[in-house]
Amino acid sequence: MVSIEEAQKTIFEQISPLETERVSAFQGLNRVTPEDHIAPWDIPPADNSAMDGYAFSHASLKGERLRVTGFLPAGEERDAPVPPGEAVKIMTGAPVPPGCDTVVPIEDVEQLDQWIRLTSPAKAGAHIRKRGEDIRLGDIVIPAGSTLRPQEIGMLSAMGVTTLAVHRRARVAVLATGDELLEPGSTPAPGKIINSNSYSLAAQVLDAGGDPVLLGIAPDSLEATCDKIRGGLNADLLVITGGVSVGDRDFVKMAIEHLGGAITFWKVNMKPGKPLAFAMLNGTPVFALPGNPVAAMVSFELFVRPAILKAMGRHRILRPKVRAALLEPAANKGKRPHLVRGLVSKGDNGYVVSLTGNQSSGRLSSLIQGNGLVYLAPEAVHGVGDVVDVLLLDREFEMGEVG
Repeated sequence: MVSIEEAQKTIFEQISPLETERVSAFQGLNRVTPEDHIAPWDIPPADNSAMDGYAFSHASLKGERLRVTGFLPAGEERDAPVPPGEAVKIMTGAPVPPGCDTVVPIEDVEQLDQWIRLTSPAKAGAHIRKRGEDIRLGDIVIPAGSTLRPQEIGMLSAMGVTTLAVHRRARVAVLATGDELLEPGSTPAPGKIINSNSYSLAAQVLDAGGDPVLLGIAPDSLEATCDKIRGGLNADLLVITGGVSVGDRDFVKMAIEHLGGAITFWKVNMKPGKPLAFAMLNGTPVFALPGNPVAAMVSFELFVRPAILKAMGRHRILRPKVRAALLEPAANKGKRPHLVRGLVSKGDNGYVVSLTGNQSSGRLSSLIQGNGLVYLAPEAVHGVGDVVDVLLLDREFEMGEVG
């Protein structure tokens, strides 16, 4: 068996960024740009008012009174200098006219016909956004390899970008195996179970930003398994669940090898998820995950999700970890690291975590009730208050509630 870290290293070495495509700036959200984006101009392009108020020369201010001799809305500019002792009414965003270096907000003046009186002292240079104070012409504003968030999309738009290159989304084929499986919507029968794995894994693909392609169910035969696998080789990655253990009807490894693939490793030193294989087949990375629902999803989180992210150009590809104090005793009696489902929250002195009950790899509700995976080393025994590593799975972790 290989360790979790060895398996990850082996997989990630086989994953290269996908080619790029051009999309609209808006469609670049959550995608990775392969190129530097350089400022084509200063932002803001000119000194402008940060407030609705009055612009004037601070050095020419005598006393508290100024004569108002003009109005400058946003979207217009004034070429003629404002004479000393005079002010121009100015709106937020309007270019500061020549001869002015200070803006006083409307709420800090008293209007007296064509005059204003300052009701509080004005500071020289106040309430003016300087040219280029956000970005300067020639700045590398968004470096290559950046994931484009809403703020990057806004900046690109401010820089005049309408289309850009991004790494394309990974197409991930998902295949379930087993004569016992029925598709959702079927009526369960003796000896049959509903195929939930294809849909949980497809949802994980979507959550990672990929495009899932459902291949259905492969019956338990070498020929049928080979046919289904062939159908998934036009995808960027192929994920198979079930049929990877040592049973008489586990044909996945045999099918991969029959089709000319090379099994890079089989079995990972972890629980759940030990019977896991990784192979390269006709240039396509193939992940053969266990059939138990929890084992399949946990294996996806550790190995498939980061591979998808790397393929789409990401550099930060692993889920975050926190250190959390146990709210109950926890023990791992086995010789493999155990990834136990837990519920993490913020306590008075840091993070705390409780377990989600029965940890059977077939008990999907243990994942529903939690938001993380607690790492228990082999033969570890922990008491209340002991601090453990927890891999966070929930994107809404620590978001606030209303009501």
